[in-house]
Amino acid sequence: MIEVVSAARCIECDKCVEVCPTRVFDRGPDGLPLIARQSDCQTCFMCEAYCPADALFVAAQTRPLAPDDPQRDEQHLAEHGLLGSYRKALGWGGGPLGARYAVGPELP
Repeated sequence: MIEVVSAARCIECDKCVEVCPTRVFDRGPDGLPLIARQSDCQTCFMCEAYCPADALFVAAQTRPLAPDDPQRDEQHLAEHGLLGSYRKALGWGGGPLGARYAVGPELP
């Protein structure tokens, strides 16, 4: 279930808003996406997969985390490399596969 949108990392591209099949997000007055309907989240990870700024965290469960769960703390997520970790695992964010297929000079 979607748990965190990092205001510090978000570039306001609206990719998460566009790809969410259940319309969980609204655009906030400051331009940042808001988790408006968390209970509608299907835990499909589409928002996290498409976020080019690694500004989202989707917990691999179908119920919201407890308010004091460390996985709701942005600093904890950043320190443990969890923001955007699903996208990296797919190889979309320069992770193990993404780095291999990056555009530009050949990698060793």
